[in-house]
Amino acid sequence: MKNCVSFVIVFILIACQHGSEALTKLYSLPKKLKEVSGIVFTEKGNLFWTLEDSGNANKIYGLNANNGDVEKAITIENTLNIDWEDITKDAAGNLYIGDFGNNDNVRKDLCIYKINKNSLNQENAIPAYKISFSYPEQKEFPPKKTKLFFDVEGFFEIKNNFYLFTKNRSKGFDGTVLVYKVPNKGGFHQAVLMGKLKTCDNYNHCALTSATISPDASKVVLLTHDKIVILENFKGDNFLKGTQTAFKLDHFSQKEAICFKNNETLIIADEKTNKIGGNVYQVNLNALKSIP
Repeated sequence: MKNCVSFVIVFILIACQHGSEALTKLYSLPKKLKEVSGIVFTEKGNLFWTLEDSGNANKIYGLNANNGDVEKAITIENTLNIDWEDITKDAAGNLYIGDFGNNDNVRKDLCIYKINKNSLNQENAIPAYKISFSYPEQKEFPPKKTKLFFDVEGFFEIKNNFYLFTKNRSKGFDGTVLVYKVPNKGGFHQAVLMGKLKTCDNYNHCALTSATISPDASKVVLLTHDKIVILENFKGDNFLKGTQTAFKLDHFSQKEAICFKNNETLIIADEKTNKIGGNVYQVNLNALKSIP
């Protein structure tokens, strides 16, 4: 662990660019989904799978990718929605629910549920297994207000590992994001700290709310309320040794969910707050990068 904690991260930082022309509204979310906190695309059925966070049902919803209608609603049995903050998939099409929302940094029951792809045609599903984990670096519950690094709202799975990007809730927010690795294997695990990155020192604009990786594994994209951060030009899972570029979306809302539809197309969803948001948007990365 000492090597992980002391690992020196070097980024090629590129200035923020603007991209409002690339953010396109596809449709509004169904009214029943008021607090969408994650989204993932599955080609089978042409569905966006989504969920809601704490205080909502222990259900996942399959939305028609063309019009946003709810085509499936599956109750995940033997679970509680303590704070479901993201949803992702593996290469085989199985889904994973991240119950790791931890606003106050006090939880000791962080977990991820695997939902077998063969269960996605049922009205009720039992998790195939549960991955429980903790952060070895967290010694206090809660830590000091200047050390609230252990909330997570974004993750993805690749090659039998999960990668979690923390949401910094510390007093004196400086944009620090911790990156953890957890094996995709049932049982209890100690999360491995891979390193850290920094966004900016404004919480409203730079706290992370979701994460995703492209199908070809060449790009990791992180979401905030008004921008995306792209990590690329890395090797393997050394995401922190590549380049980091932030693109302003020129659109502020409570954006909570992001996924790739294909290698160049991103899908973003936001919660409806004060009559703003509650929509699904599309972003074309090629168009985004071409905007001066």
